[in-house]
Amino acid sequence: MTIPASVLLVHGMGRTPLSMAFLAFRLNRAGLTVTTFGYSAALEAHGACLDRLENRIKGDVIGHGPYFLVGHSLGAVLIRSILPRLQERPPAACFFLAPPNRSPRLARRLASNPIYRALTGEMGQLLADRAFMDALPIPAVPTTVFAGDRGYQGRFSPFHQEPNDGVVSVGETRFSDTHSVVRLPALHTFIMNNQRVADEITRAALAATEATP
Repeated sequence: MTIPASVLLVHGMGRTPLSMAFLAFRLNRAGLTVTTFGYSAALEAHGACLDRLENRIKGDVIGHGPYFLVGHSLGAVLIRSILPRLQERPPAACFFLAPPNRSPRLARRLASNPIYRALTGEMGQLLADRAFMDALPIPAVPTTVFAGDRGYQGRFSPFHQEPNDGVVSVGETRFSDTHSVVRLPALHTFIMNNQRVADEITRAALAATEATP
C-alpha cells in the first residue's frame, strides 16, 4: 500500500494556521496528507517554539512515507533552524514562501520600536540580528524559494526600486546573490494562495509518493 506524502505547513509571523487554509485545501484535494503547526511570535520564546516544532515533526509528520516542510516568512526561518535536528530522517524537500533568508531591512528598522517588540517578541528581534540570520543552516535537501514582486517600488518605498512583496525584497529571499528564486506576482501576505505554489508542492510530493517502495 502506497503511503501518501505528508506536508507540514508553518505560517508566518503574526498569522495563524488559518492563513494556510487555502493552500492546505488544494494539497488535500490532490491526495496529500496535510497538517499545520501554529505558534505565537509575540508570546513564545524561540527555543520553546523549536522544541515544539521538532516534537510535532517527529511525532506526527514523520511516518513511513516522504514528508515535506513548507514555511511562510518566519515559518521558513523556524524550519531552517530545526533542520539540523532532523538529520536522521530529513524532509524530502522544503518549500519557502517569501522567506527572509537574510536579515530583512524592515525588521532592522523596527527592532527598537516598542509596538514591534511587543507584537513580535524574541523572534522579531532575531530577524533583525544579522549574525543570527547569517548563521542559519542552508537546507541540504532540495529547496524551492518563492518570492513575491508586487510590492510598491518608488521614492517612498523602503525598497526603492528593488522588486519586493511589501515586506521583504526579492533579494532578501535568496540564500546568496547567485541563488535563484521563483518570482510570483504576489504580495507577502497572500503568496501562499498563488496556484503555482500548490502546483509545485503537489508535483514534488506526488513524485516522491510514487517513488516510495
